[in-house]
Amino acid sequence: MVQLTGADVILVTGGTGLVGSHVASQAVARGLRVRCLVRSAAAAGFLKSLGCELTEGDLDQPESLRRAAAGATVVVHCAAKVGDWGPTEDYRRVNVEGTRALLEACLAAGTLRRWVQISSLGVYEGRDHYGTDEATAPSTAGIDGYTLTKVESELLVLQYVRERSLPAVVLRPGFIYGARDRTVLPRLLERLRSGKFAYLGSPDKLMNNTWVENLCSAVWLAVENDGVVGEVFNIRDPRAVTKREFIETVCESAGLRKPTKIVPLPVARLLAGLMERVWKLLGRSEAPLLNSARIKFLGLNLDYSIDKAVRVLGYRPAGDFRDAMPASVRAVQGL
Repeated sequence: MVQLTGADVILVTGGTGLVGSHVASQAVARGLRVRCLVRSAAAAGFLKSLGCELTEGDLDQPESLRRAAAGATVVVHCAAKVGDWGPTEDYRRVNVEGTRALLEACLAAGTLRRWVQISSLGVYEGRDHYGTDEATAPSTAGIDGYTLTKVESELLVLQYVRERSLPAVVLRPGFIYGARDRTVLPRLLERLRSGKFAYLGSPDKLMNNTWVENLCSAVWLAVENDGVVGEVFNIRDPRAVTKREFIETVCESAGLRKPTKIVPLPVARLLAGLMERVWKLLGRSEAPLLNSARIKFLGLNLDYSIDKAVRVLGYRPAGDFRDAMPASVRAVQGL
């Protein structure tokens, strides 16, 4: 077991984000010295209030990565360019080449004892999934720049495990929700309030819901467990919920009317294809309302097995979605 003390430095990338902020706060609560790589210290008030050391920089700034990596014994790599639209190279520059630069900086520092890579269940093929486990290879075809480069960054980390003895563990969470979410859940609430939300295909297909507190519990298991270096784990809540239960729980928590509109999946795919072609012809930088990545997330059955994480990592996700999501909505509404 990797024993951590107050002398250990845990470097959290993406510390101002949903996952990174929770990892950082829990690390502080554990009595660890926490360093966060942030683009702007001025925008990291929460981390500063925790007493975290802030290092300004970015994944495409090698000198800032060397400063961040100095003396770090644990790295939890949460930072990524997230989205479902735009040139793949923009995502690759951050998610792959930025990861490579940070890996090199940490190995050069010579103090690294554990690297935890936050990946995504989106790395799997864009089809219905029914209990898919880690024996299924991620799809290198990719549907969009984000998921493709998350696959590439995973493969890069695992290459470093084999060739450079990197002590790394890869975690693949699903749709992450929780307090301090400033992007996805607020946008979903806005769409539900507007009355414009519609299910894509059957609302009875399963989600890959992942409460941020459950993901953080997996992070600490990955940090402390000696026998999991080089392993990849699917991470989600103990119970995958249907899209209907997911959306209706959000509505109940926020006091909103439950949506009933359904767009058949073939129609959604046709519309997405048309929109993507038009957007590309027009050179638009903002994502269209429908695209292939959104259909993958919103229209498919996304049931992934966490049996390996339970058996090998010792993962014991806590709390039911019906409790965790209302608490998350209340926290987001209070931001």
